[in-house]
Amino acid sequence: MAVTFYDLSSPAGLKKLDDYLLSRSYITGYQASKDDLTVHAALSKPPSSEYVNVSRWYNHIEALLRISGVSGEGSGVTVESSAPVTEAIATPPAADSKASAADDDDDDDDVDLFGEETEEEKKAAEEHAASVKASAKKKESGKSSVLLDVKPWDDETDMKKLEEAVRSVQMEGLLWGASKLVPVGYGIKKLQIMITIVDDLVSVDNLIEDYLTAEPINEHVQSVDINLPGSSNGWLRRHTGNGVPLLRIMMSAFC
Repeated sequence: MAVTFYDLSSPAGLKKLDDYLLSRSYITGYQASKDDLTVHAALSKPPSSEYVNVSRWYNHIEALLRISGVSGEGSGVTVESSAPVTEAIATPPAADSKASAADDDDDDDDVDLFGEETEEEKKAAEEHAASVKASAKKKESGKSSVLLDVKPWDDETDMKKLEEAVRSVQMEGLLWGASKLVPVGYGIKKLQIMITIVDDLVSVDNLIEDYLTAEPINEHVQSVDINLPGSSNGWLRRHTGNGVPLLRIMMSAFC
């Protein structure tokens, strides 16, 4: 089903796109596609950091275009220059409004506005307030896209099983994205895979040390390199299969 966005040059259009990307890494599907390129091209300039989800997605697509390009077909997306005209809401006649107001007054007579609140009602109200506060905090959490380089022990490692083992790690705030195999020499290939994380929920270091380089996944994985957010020449932290972290400078890093 085709997706349609309106007037992405306006704050209202960007807000709609930001809400849409709250739970998505790409415009459609689970990998970057021509749909992402269509929306990317419709943005005349990088979005403001005020639109957290749009900025995260925009930087991710920019990085993919620099590194490997985008080849997915997508499901179809349309970007319109203006929002559709909505029909005006009919206003009831004044007489009907007065009658309705009178009926509401009659109903109010039956309500005990000064009744004491029970303990159950107080508890329910407190739980609801806490839930709303937690939900709001979760929505404000930032997201980051990180490129992982996962290297096998040798050229005999089954890379399909390696990727299945890596993707088997599931937790709240973690979304696995596109991946590809990249030759590193001597017949060995590494798995390059994109992840999107909610910063308040997932630590990349803990993800690697506690899962990707721990048993049983370390049967396939020798080391994992993290492209940390930063400039075009950033730091990488390498985690080896025996749990020992090593620091080194290499490759590109981006949000």
